[in-house]
Amino acid sequence: MKKIIVTGGSGFLGSHLCDYLIKNNNYVICIDNLYSSNINNIKHLTKNKNFQFIEQDITLPFNFIADEIYNLACPASPIYYQNDPVKTIKTNVSGSLNVLDLAYKTNAKVLLASSSEVYGDPIEHPQNETYWGNVNPIGIRSCYDEGKRCAETLFFDFFRQYNLKIKVIRIFNTYGPNMSINDGRVISNFVVQAIQNKPLTIYGNGEQTRSFCYVDDLINGLVKMMDSNDKITGPINLGNPYECQIKYIAKKIIELTKSKSSIVNKSLPKDDPLKRKPDIHKARKLLNWEPVIGLEQGIINTINYFKNYLKLI
Repeated sequence: MKKIIVTGGSGFLGSHLCDYLIKNNNYVICIDNLYSSNINNIKHLTKNKNFQFIEQDITLPFNFIADEIYNLACPASPIYYQNDPVKTIKTNVSGSLNVLDLAYKTNAKVLLASSSEVYGDPIEHPQNETYWGNVNPIGIRSCYDEGKRCAETLFFDFFRQYNLKIKVIRIFNTYGPNMSINDGRVISNFVVQAIQNKPLTIYGNGEQTRSFCYVDDLINGLVKMMDSNDKITGPINLGNPYECQIKYIAKKIIELTKSKSSIVNKSLPKDDPLKRKPDIHKARKLLNWEPVIGLEQGIINTINYFKNYLKLI
């Protein structure tokens, strides 16, 4: 049985990862400050003898012995990470340093959940791992974008200087159950608005594109990366290369919810990328990984989750 730390473990992705690891007979230590996550996501695990929850901010040092560490801690929603940008960049930089120091002391393998945001508003399309990106270093999204870029730098410096066993993956837009109802991300926004027959809010003309990966596929990729040969450090893109326009997503969700919602357009936020699509050749080749859950099925699962959630609040 492996002992595994998951920072950000009660968040959207972290809670799914904790579930997966527990089901596969691991001991899991979930560390989360509950800033942008939800304790209810892991409530069902708290009585499990192989699960431990620690409420803590990773910008403060912590000491546990572990075989593996998944560093997922950081709000990924613009609403949350722009609300306290200094906290966001501290989580990415100071938090990553604390995680790396622990991994070094305990000889643990450590994975960084980086982001497609390191590519900024990309000039190259689709984005592969050799692309250095087009990021505004002083914009309102920089605390997250540049924070993730710096975290990647730290991971590779620890790899080169201390021979630490690292894994770096870049996560593209992911969706599914356990998303926050008010996190401001596209699919959760649209689904909640459609269920309530409220207007769906599209920022810009809706012709900007995204590639959406269902959470189960993403978690499978995370674990495959951690379990891969130590020589595979990354970075490796994880995402669904099926690209579609935001306005298509809005119409599809209205159709699947049988909603009476209309669509309203508002101004596009500053530095919001106009297109985003992962090149996943590296993941296919090195991890034997690619998404298998189609967009429509994933949206239906997400709709069912939010319908049940809204009944409870």
